[in-house]
Amino acid sequence: MSEPKPKPPPPADIPVPKAVVSRLSLYLRELQHLVRDGHQRTSSSQLGRLLGFSDAQVRKDLAYFGHFGHPGIGYRCDDLIKAIRKILGTDRDWPVAMVGTGNLGRALLGYKGFSHQGFRIVAAFDIDPQRIGATIEGVRVFHLDRLVEVAAENKIKLGMIAVPAPAAQAVADRLVAAGIEGIVNFAPVTISLPDNVRHVGVDLAIELEQLSFSVVNRLNNNGSATE
Repeated sequence: MSEPKPKPPPPADIPVPKAVVSRLSLYLRELQHLVRDGHQRTSSSQLGRLLGFSDAQVRKDLAYFGHFGHPGIGYRCDDLIKAIRKILGTDRDWPVAMVGTGNLGRALLGYKGFSHQGFRIVAAFDIDPQRIGATIEGVRVFHLDRLVEVAAENKIKLGMIAVPAPAAQAVADRLVAAGIEGIVNFAPVTISLPDNVRHVGVDLAIELEQLSFSVVNRLNNNGSATE
């Protein structure tokens, strides 16, 4: 049976909710885990159970992009993985630039999960003379002044910022000037970008704050918050 074909994306004035896109990534991870464990098929109820969603939510999310199930079979894991990767744009290779090679930058350079999902850090940048010219996890470190040149040579469209907060906006401006169209900012500060540049902020302290709030305000069996 032929692979199900996604339908065209919704019109630009009816964007897919960000929460749906976030859940697509979760579905993709679980599908990859299922394949790794030897499963060939799954269902909306199984995916939902694994992730804590209802089967109706799973079907509704996937319905934004097409019809991927088969009557009496459910979803073929490999087919759905291919479809979701195409929707997310990770069915291709994405060269990525990393700015900042301190402790966080080095840890990110060593993270193998990026390459498994189609993201390949091809160049790192810094301004510390002791780091320029070094190779970290197979990635060469260039001076930040060479960002435009190296980005053009490697057709880099995505960048990651792992510098101290006071330097983050200046680095973001330089990434934009180099033609970068998507930025992940790990610095604990909000950056301003042009409307045509997409970005995601990852503040680990905020994530811990949200977690501590959940723990402090968890409900006991009587429905009242614990102290």
